[in-house]
Amino acid sequence: MPVDRELPTTEAADLIALTREIADAELAPKAAAYEREERFPREVFTLLGEAGLLGLPFGEDVGGGGQPYEVYLQVVEELAARWASVALGVSVHTLACFPIDNFGTAAQRRDRLPEMVGGRLLGAYCLSEAHAGSDPAAMRASAKADDAGWTASGEKAWVTHGGHADFYSTFLRTPDDGGRAISCFHLTPDLAGLSAARPEEKMGMTGSTTAAIRLDDVPVPADRLVGERGRGLGIALAALDSGRLGVSAVAVGLAQSALDLAVAYALEREAFGRRIVDHQGVAFLLADMAAAVESARATYLVAARRKDAGKPYARQASIAKLIATDAAMKVTTDAVQVLGGAGYTRDHPAERYMREAKVMQIFEGTNQIQRMVIGKHLAREASPAAG
Repeated sequence: MPVDRELPTTEAADLIALTREIADAELAPKAAAYEREERFPREVFTLLGEAGLLGLPFGEDVGGGGQPYEVYLQVVEELAARWASVALGVSVHTLACFPIDNFGTAAQRRDRLPEMVGGRLLGAYCLSEAHAGSDPAAMRASAKADDAGWTASGEKAWVTHGGHADFYSTFLRTPDDGGRAISCFHLTPDLAGLSAARPEEKMGMTGSTTAAIRLDDVPVPADRLVGERGRGLGIALAALDSGRLGVSAVAVGLAQSALDLAVAYALEREAFGRRIVDHQGVAFLLADMAAAVESARATYLVAARRKDAGKPYARQASIAKLIATDAAMKVTTDAVQVLGGAGYTRDHPAERYMREAKVMQIFEGTNQIQRMVIGKHLAREASPAAG
């Protein structure tokens, strides 16, 4: 069921209409088979790039769509309602473009960013490591300065698009501040020594390839440093604020699909001589699902509008990620319950939705981490020094 959206401009409404058309024709028919086959849909990303949907929130001066985040996120939600793995890929690509867009040199923005946001390339974001998932400051992968630039060594974990990406926004420990500092680098697959490990075997989102990236003494040219050396952790955390909004939109789109599926089934299935939607126990369950979906959508839109207005939004982004992904897990679980035994089979997508929702509570900072982030913001904002 199409969501009745309140959009700021006619252009935005046309963009949503285009997204729905593409998603219905090119994403929805392929999702189940690709997820079952664990097949990466590179051609779908190429199509989205040609349609201008891979660079929506970036400036028109660098080849982007010049759209506010409020609109971009609703596009991501529409994609997620048809295929969550693809919508996640769009969000990750946006995250990977963030460092150069916000911290790159004039030359990097001129020479690299147009191809990155113009849809011809697909990006990945390399922050986590196997031993330091929620604690990026504990990373061990490093880059040492040399006469030609840098030499990168180590391994980054849980990289979405690992082995398929055209560029990797990568965070590595550098010698600054006694070796405790982190810097950001723009790496590409043509660099000798950069390789992807065997893809992870996951319980869900299997159309989205996740793999470790190995750095075996990779020679990195000096001009691949993004932002000031030693300031990479700040870049990473700033990127994650916007990335959490992308995940929120993906979660809402997935939850909306689960709700739509459950409502349609409840209208058709009969028990005790009545449609099951007419039984209060099912009707109340559907009502709670709808309330969760709409509340989560409103929460990410509030955060997006703050971002578009140039206001601080980090706390709101963490709240949106927490609310939306917890809602997706609850709504998809309840969708399986509404379908009963049918929901537990692969004849219906409810079980796949449930498996896909789980990881959303984990990546881009677990929901336990989000609660820590929110608490720290509240304490800081309420302290006398903040006033």
